Amino acid sequence: MNQSVYYKHCFKRCFGWMLLAGFVISCGPKTFDTESAMWAYLKNPDNGYLQSKTVNDVAYTFCYKPTDLIVQQFLDTVSKAEIAKLRAQYSKYLYFTLSISKGGRELLAAAQNRQEFGRRVQLLSFEMERYVHLYAPKKDTISLLGYSAPRLYGMAPATNMLFVYPKKEMQSEHLIFAVEDFGLMTGALKFKIPTAKIKNQPFLTFEHSVAKVR
Repeated sequence: MNQSVYYKHCFKRCFGWMLLAGFVISCGPKTFDTESAMWAYLKNPDNGYLQSKTVNDVAYTFCYKPTDLIVQQFLDTVSKAEIAKLRAQYSKYLYFTLSISKGGRELLAAAQNRQEFGRRVQLLSFEMERYVHLYAPKKDTISLLGYSAPRLYGMAPATNMLFVYPKKEMQSEHLIFAVEDFGLMTGALKFKIPTAKIKNQPFLTFEHSVAKVR
């Protein structure tokens, strides 16, 4: 092998390894320095975490919420060791957000009268587990552990709810988050999220959070 051929061969090998390394890095979990940067990534539908549907002037927005966004809520006075502890604690669960608005307003603010307002307060605060379901394609239902629906009384453009489920071993390619019609005349809706997106969820570096306690 002459010198020219040798260098070409080495270049091809090095270039191939560079491409492979770039592919592995690009396929790995993404990391973000700030919560706002992660939310910007999540809210881009092209990234596979957020989906939106509108029926009869009622807008639904469904999004998977990564573990680190939950951990972030508890990082005012903690150390790096506490970050690892909280990650271990909260990574046992799946978190999904569901935002619903009617006519560009949150559901309580969009109520037509006091009776409808009271009915929606009761439903959103205590009864949503009857209407929201998470399951695999084979109808293996995952039981809801809990949910929250803060009462914003018109201070936000949508009603925002957080649903929490146990994280089980996910063999299927996707999960289905189904919402039955609970009086908004939209019919039943389904949102499909690939399990690969959950397994390969983004992370926060927590650099700014850790700096607070140094």
